[in-house]
Amino acid sequence: MKSHGHSFFIGRVFRSSGTVDSQGIQNIKNAKAAGIAHVDGYIFPCTTSSCPSPATQISETSKALKSAGASVGMLWLDIERYQWPSDHTKNRQFIEAMGKELTSLGYKWGVYSNYNNWESIVGLDWTGMSSKSLWWATYNGQANFNDFKAFGGWSKPSIHQYNGDVTGPCSFSIDTNWYP
Repeated sequence: MKSHGHSFFIGRVFRSSGTVDSQGIQNIKNAKAAGIAHVDGYIFPCTTSSCPSPATQISETSKALKSAGASVGMLWLDIERYQWPSDHTKNRQFIEAMGKELTSLGYKWGVYSNYNNWESIVGLDWTGMSSKSLWWATYNGQANFNDFKAFGGWSKPSIHQYNGDVTGPCSFSIDTNWYP
């Protein structure tokens, strides 16, 4: 990836099914071994009633990263519409619980979301995560922040995911992001 102009990598480390993503963790190790300097991970929370608690999802992720010898600059909470309950208050509490556990374990962390997902899951008026970095997902094909519409207390994102499912190097699928 580095030889194809990619300067950072963010791999999935926890699946919405409630399990650690071992392949994603291996991909993080591979990216570091390939010389990519900025390597992060993202957690796709499991939000159904049969899922582990928010704190358990984070602690299992942390244990798996440490056990594999994988390190990340940041962990991102992937907050997008997929099996989230309709109760904004409970969803806010869930995200706060994940964040509290990430902080207690010493991780630098941020939020992956967009205007519509945030509105649906926690409501546009909730600013409880606005002190965290935002990885903004809007597939507009533009490597910039020009179309960003403020939400959740964020006035500017840190990263923009602007294309999804692009055929990358070696013919695997990647989402393309801009990180100024």
